[in-house]
Amino acid sequence: MCPFPPDSYLHSATPYEELGLLKACGRTEGHFRLFAPDAVIRLVFIKRLQSLGLSLQEIGECLAVYDHGELPCDDIQAKLSQQVTAIDRQVAELMLLRRELTDILQRWSTLPEKQPGSICPNLQV
Repeated sequence: MCPFPPDSYLHSATPYEELGLLKACGRTEGHFRLFAPDAVIRLVFIKRLQSLGLSLQEIGECLAVYDHGELPCDDIQAKLSQQVTAIDRQVAELMLLRRELTDILQRWSTLPEKQPGSICPNLQV
């Protein structure tokens, strides 16, 4: 075990500790948290999965598999595949929005006539 002061790399571990993703194994006399040496590996793993778009709940599910002695690779693959599907859906939605914006801008009039009941005639539906 090694102590990590609050301003160290593992200071960001506190929220993960609260969620059960990391476990401190005690405290020093100065009240610094003690983590097992593999805590840094675990924290890097958590941050990597977050950077790939997985939620902390999903990451917790993967770590639970690992904590039960199994490799979570199949679970991670399934979650990453779901992430790709979600991204594809978001890209399609953004492309539709882009098309709508482009159409509006192509029809845009710089000096529209004021119309009763219209705040911006260029955006009339």
